[in-house]
Amino acid sequence: MYDYGLSTLTQYGMEAKSSSRTRGALVCRTDQGLLILREFHGSEKKLLFQQELLKKLSQEGCLVDTFLENQEGSLVTRDKDNIPYTLQKWYEGRECDTKSREDIARSVQTLAKIHKSMNMPVEAPYVVRPLTEEYARHNREIRKIRKFIRQKGASVTFEKAFLGSVQRFLEKGEKALEMLSRSDYEKLLDKARKEGALCHGEYNQHNVLLGRNQTAVTNFGHFGFDVQISDLYCFMRKILEKYNWDVSLALKMLEQYHKVRPISPEEWENLKIRFTYPEKYWKLANYYISHRKAWISGKNTEKLEKVIGQLEIWGDFPEKCFGKYPF
Repeated sequence: MYDYGLSTLTQYGMEAKSSSRTRGALVCRTDQGLLILREFHGSEKKLLFQQELLKKLSQEGCLVDTFLENQEGSLVTRDKDNIPYTLQKWYEGRECDTKSREDIARSVQTLAKIHKSMNMPVEAPYVVRPLTEEYARHNREIRKIRKFIRQKGASVTFEKAFLGSVQRFLEKGEKALEMLSRSDYEKLLDKARKEGALCHGEYNQHNVLLGRNQTAVTNFGHFGFDVQISDLYCFMRKILEKYNWDVSLALKMLEQYHKVRPISPEEWENLKIRFTYPEKYWKLANYYISHRKAWISGKNTEKLEKVIGQLEIWGDFPEKCFGKYPF
């Protein structure tokens, strides 16, 4: 019977009293507390650097999912079938509820707290691609997808909706790139790299565990050296899509973050630019072209139609929210 890696616990000198499956992993109750066991797919070199970061955060009072070493001192343990696994500290709690404004505020405050400790001033290879390059590449991809659909002919709802809206979203993308090139982004990026500023890379509601008196942050596998405000943008964007770009909620999140880690005028401007770029639209288009299936899921079509439906209110959001630096 397949044990999902449970047999590897013997190499840590422990066994699970009970276990339950969660997102691609096993949560194990052991005599060393609550732990999570995952199959490992990444680079062991990057894993060691990630562990350094997690230990630093832990030492500075942040609750994070540090890795455990096995009896041989390794962070990666292989089972009898040579499948690699990692074992990490885990926490009692529930994921951030995006319907709860209290949960959202706690999550933003926690992000600001870990950002204050997330710096590793070393010569590091895990540098995120500059936003100028990302936006330029994404705009090229949107044009390429438009050309592809035009040439083959739009035959399904997704393709027709894309062709009917692409020009307006592409204009937004080009505007954001122009704003970025005229902004202080390069200075922000240079400062972040000199300070060794790190981002979580995937800070969302699924990676925040809320307990009664504590908040833990998990899944740092996408970390990288970058302007830290990008984490705040990613979290806010996912929340605001669900709240139809509620400006009052956005300002509340910004205020909660600023209380813990002040947002500079340059970062404020950068946030405005990030919210100007049609990222969700690009992601849906990129998913479409990457898979190129004859059948396109109704779910993705619904997502695209929702993004198009929010175009007017989203288009006004950056100016309404970031028009004036308030701090």
